[in-house]
Amino acid sequence: MNTLLSPIVSEFETEEAANAYDTWFRAKVQKSMDSREEGIPHDQAMAMLDEELKKRKDARANR
Repeated sequence: MNTLLSPIVSEFETEEAANAYDTWFRAKVQKSMDSREEGIPHDQAMAMLDEELKKRKDARANR
């Protein structure tokens, strides 16, 4: 069944689309939780994000 959803209630057009996204998202989170790769410390991740945001801000200013 492909029930239409209200845009006020959901960002997805149908329940099928919402369920597909939920399944994909849960699998992605589980894969990350099961990963044996070493994580990035919060401070390092935030520094990397700040640098990326600065680059994008500078690029917009130079248009």
